Amino acid sequence: MKVLITGATGLVGKELVALLLQEGITVHYLTTSKSKLDDKTHYKGFYWNPSQGYIDDTCLDGVTAIIHLAGATVSKRWTHSYKQEIIESRTLTSQLLFKTLKNTPHQVKQIVSASAIGIYKDSLTEIYTEDSKNFDDTFLSNVVQKWEDHVSVFKVLGIQVCFLRIGLVLSPNGGALPEILKPIKMGVGAPLGSGKQIQSWIHIQDLTALILFAIQNHLSGVYNAVAPNPVTQTEFTKVFASALKKPLVLPRVPRWVMALVLGEMHQLLFSSQHVSSAKIENEGFKFRYRDLNKAADSLV
Repeated sequence: MKVLITGATGLVGKELVALLLQEGITVHYLTTSKSKLDDKTHYKGFYWNPSQGYIDDTCLDGVTAIIHLAGATVSKRWTHSYKQEIIESRTLTSQLLFKTLKNTPHQVKQIVSASAIGIYKDSLTEIYTEDSKNFDDTFLSNVVQKWEDHVSVFKVLGIQVCFLRIGLVLSPNGGALPEILKPIKMGVGAPLGSGKQIQSWIHIQDLTALILFAIQNHLSGVYNAVAPNPVTQTEFTKVFASALKKPLVLPRVPRWVMALVLGEMHQLLFSSQHVSSAKIENEGFKFRYRDLNKAADSLV
């Protein structure tokens, strides 16, 4: 098998590449940095510039599946200009891939695209399945809806489209977790807001295994990429404090404080989505980290 990856040098991409190579899968990847172009036997980079509409279309040679992870991180202050970057990093890349596939002979049968549970409405009571249409009208939800819309059009080319709506990715190497752990490690950790908001999370090893599972089993449609046991924000904080052997002595952090510190991006920490993993489990996927306690022990 030979796959093409966008976003291969990001947090999830790096872990995924290592897993695919371990499984004997040849990886082509797209990068906007010419300094990151490798040319190894089973790992080869190709240059693209989505904002200028350029791509080295030889990246498609022999490729049967695309894994589309490209997108600017949302874990950064949302200025007006950065909001535009968040949107364009998802829509322009998708448009360029579609145009290239439309105009270039290829063997691509499937695209597996990252998406996010941020599409679902903030709720303390609803449990979201892939059939849920209760989408939010927030910046993040609108980004995810545009993202999925721009990838859905691949179906007209006869390509199977699989969306993975990803929850909070837990990795010791980056993303949100190291930032979440900083105050806990300093002994000043505390739940955020009411602490009742539900956090649907996934260990990075399970996420990369799930992506591999999706291409090996030719999945199409929407799948929630979250662990089976979401927790409240209070539980989340307590579990990691326990794993780090640190006390929680402070009162809950008021939402307005984080709004002052992070601006609009603070929504990421206070939104509540209880998301079901039943659909992917019914396909036969086995989570290694079903429980946050086990995940926390492995991560810290």
